[in-house]
This record gives sequence, C-alpha cells and structure tokens, in this order.
Amino acid sequence: MVSFLLSVTFACGVIIALAHVVNVRFVAPVYDVVANLTAFASAVAASVMLDHWIPAGLSTVAFVCWILLARRTFRVLRDRRADQSGEELAASRRRA
Repeated sequence: MVSFLLSVTFACGVIIALAHVVNVRFVAPVYDVVANLTAFASAVAASVMLDHWIPAGLSTVAFVCWILLARRTFRVLRDRRADQSGEELAASRRRA
C-alpha cells in the first residue's frame, strides 16, 4: 500500500514537472526550483532505501525535469541581468 501511495504521489509530481517543461514559456521561481529539487532528491533516496523502485523511478523523472527547469530559470535570470547591464551601460553613455 505504501508503494502504491508513493507511486501516485510521484506520478502526480511527474505530470506537473512535465507540464512545466512542455510549457516553454514557464520560468519557475528560484525558490520553487530549489524546493522541488530537494523534495524529489529526498523522495528518490527514501524510495530506494525502502526498495520501492517504481516510486524511485517516478521521482527520478520528476527530478530530471526540475533540473531542466532549473537550467531554464537560471538562463532567463542570466539573460535578464545581461539586458539590465546593457541598458544601464547605454543610459550612462547617454548621460556622459
């Protein structure tokens, strides 16, 4: 029963994570990425320790999805910082 409930829980997590990955415009907040990476890494570890391989596999898929989302989030944040730096540089040149 525990394995079934874990499987349902992590299957829902996989569906949510995949939906976020498919929605290419979705950029997760940093706190969401960190929280989900921590949660699914813990879920993988706990499931492996309990020998519940299906939940472990499902949470591994969700973890990988959140790695992809983390990459997207940090890329967008980096690009925003670069854009802001470029705008600040252009503004300072106009003032000079």
